[in-house]
Amino acid sequence: MKKVFLPLLTVIITVTAVAQQKKAQPIKAQPIKIQPAKPAGSTVVLKTLKDSTSYALGVNIARNLKAQNLDKVDAMLLYKGLSDVLLNKPVALGDADAGKCVNSYYQKMNPEKGKTNAGDDRKTKDEIAKNKAAGQKFLMENARKDGVISMPEGWQYQVLKASDSKEHPAATDKVKVHYHGTLIDGTVFDSSVDRGEPISFGLNQVIRGWTISVTQMTVGSKWRVFLPSDLAYGDNAAGPKIAGGSTLIFDIELLAIEK
Repeated sequence: MKKVFLPLLTVIITVTAVAQQKKAQPIKAQPIKIQPAKPAGSTVVLKTLKDSTSYALGVNIARNLKAQNLDKVDAMLLYKGLSDVLLNKPVALGDADAGKCVNSYYQKMNPEKGKTNAGDDRKTKDEIAKNKAAGQKFLMENARKDGVISMPEGWQYQVLKASDSKEHPAATDKVKVHYHGTLIDGTVFDSSVDRGEPISFGLNQVIRGWTISVTQMTVGSKWRVFLPSDLAYGDNAAGPKIAGGSTLIFDIELLAIEK
């Protein structure tokens, strides 16, 4: 479950490829030279499909930012953020803080739109409050169930499979897990289990609830973890199914600690 979700930076990329191939002759990638729209004395040379795709992604991100009046961002820090996530390095902001920063900056750069959406903002706040109340009620009732353990930070867990291992990951470790995420009404929003492929990531790159819960697990164990919104995405929405203020449930199987 990758933690990067910035709705304002959604990039839609359409790639159309047309190729002709002679019989028994493999296609050789040719260097692609892209001239700037205005002569600038330089040419970008793209030698491979990876080069071309990387450049195309950069162009699409930049155009998306410009379209939302967010093109005044620091290009070097934007690159740093992309680089840290893609190279699995520690990130400076968690999901909740990142979402708040982007939303605040968007409002600052688009003040008129912010005024227009005042009514929508009120509706959103009401929905967030409603989701938080529903989550609190769920957790209170869930705490009474057999096998459910409540933790001081407000999260809960239930051991689905115990392990003989004594090895716990640290908050800075990279782990390999299988997980299945649902809302309190049972709606599935993400699942490596359904995809049939486990995932690896640093525990300092995910929502706080994952960091504090997975570090309590031992390798080989499987827990069901219940996270209140303040340990998940807070008041921010995350994807099309996770609304602001949502309490989340994860079945997490800790497969390995990767050195």
